[in-house]
Amino acid sequence: MGDTLIRAENLACVRGGRLLFEGLSLTVAAGEALRVTGPNGSGKSSLLRCLAGLLPAAAGRIEHPAKIAWLGHENALKPGRTLAQELGWWARMDGTQALFALGLEALGDVPVRMLSAGQKRRAALARVIASGAALWLLDEPGAGLDAANATALSAAIGAHISAGGGAIVVTHGETDVPGARELSL
Repeated sequence: MGDTLIRAENLACVRGGRLLFEGLSLTVAAGEALRVTGPNGSGKSSLLRCLAGLLPAAAGRIEHPAKIAWLGHENALKPGRTLAQELGWWARMDGTQALFALGLEALGDVPVRMLSAGQKRRAALARVIASGAALWLLDEPGAGLDAANATALSAAIGAHISAGGGAIVVTHGETDVPGARELSL
């Protein structure tokens, strides 16, 4: 496919004194996606955190020449600000309208603290979309989304990949990742 967005070689991860995985290698190039699955506690979220540089790997090497957008379990939205204030800076980053990315335009003046869990998740996803990052690292991005918004999320991931981006998506099956290879932990 395209240029390498991230490469990991012989990764190992230890959390709480427990080895979660070792000898793990992966590469995601432009135009590719990787869907990471496995039971709770298998190391899916820890793998993403290692790839994002938020958690040191116990062994191995990670190269990520591309700009990364991270979406973890927390939505990282300030409750006292309006949705438009929270997404405005990100939208200006690449000139997009982040509020429109996942149907949030009518909620721009609503304080974040008043949004439902699904609306907060969509707002966090809109921030990822507006970031302009080549590689998206998404940890259970469909959590809290209804069927229509889960479909919109899958379409956004597909559009990003088709435009030459890449994605690594941790999921328990709630998110369709078009054309993704699968890594089971």
